[in-house]
Amino acid sequence: MAAPLRYLLATAATAALALGACTPLDRLAEVGEPPVLTNPQNPTARPSYRPVSMPMPAPEPVHREANSLWRSGSRGFFKDQRAAKVGDIITVNINIADSAAITNQTQRTRASDETAEATALLGYESSLNRMFPQEIDPTNLINAGATSLSRGTGSIDRTEAIKLKVAAVVTQVLPNGNLVIHARQEVRVNSEMRELQIAGVIRREDISSANTIAADKIAEARVAYGGRGTITDVQQPRYGQQIYDIIFPF
Repeated sequence: MAAPLRYLLATAATAALALGACTPLDRLAEVGEPPVLTNPQNPTARPSYRPVSMPMPAPEPVHREANSLWRSGSRGFFKDQRAAKVGDIITVNINIADSAAITNQTQRTRASDETAEATALLGYESSLNRMFPQEIDPTNLINAGATSLSRGTGSIDRTEAIKLKVAAVVTQVLPNGNLVIHARQEVRVNSEMRELQIAGVIRREDISSANTIAADKIAEARVAYGGRGTITDVQQPRYGQQIYDIIFPF
């Protein structure tokens, strides 16, 4: 790499740090290099993390039975290997196949016609005829008409399919026993980074004996699957075009 280009990239990286890691400058500093994998982090330490608060049922008292091998609420004599406390890991099976087709059509037509005449104008109509014999006709003073037509047609045809597995970490145990999970996975192939994020609330009863749970059993589920890299850059419009599309009024 030539010295001027290396100096330019180093300057861009320094400016990115000074501006709070601006995305365009970060990308300029990574020209010719593959996307950098981030280090594993504690999800609760992220600035965007917020503890989940949901409505809780009234607490139920624990009934203890003397001289009994079976404890109320226990799911077996042996230790349960399924996720149950903060820090445990659970596998989430994501199998989403959504399809939607929507068609809308709107048509509106309006026509109006207004006519006004003044056969008597405070007694001055004869004077107006003398002063403007050809310019003013009191019987045909105002004649206005308007016609408008509006048509709109919209169509949406969407098909989405995501099928994969990801390991999630229990980040919180709610007072009613439900578990809050969070998963983040990054996969880099050549110069393209694929990122998967999933978060939500699950019930312990929905966890299978293999310590897995289906995505459709996650309440308040948030699933994000996308990428960044060379292929994504080609598929997306440039920043200038995106800004132009937002602010251009016509």
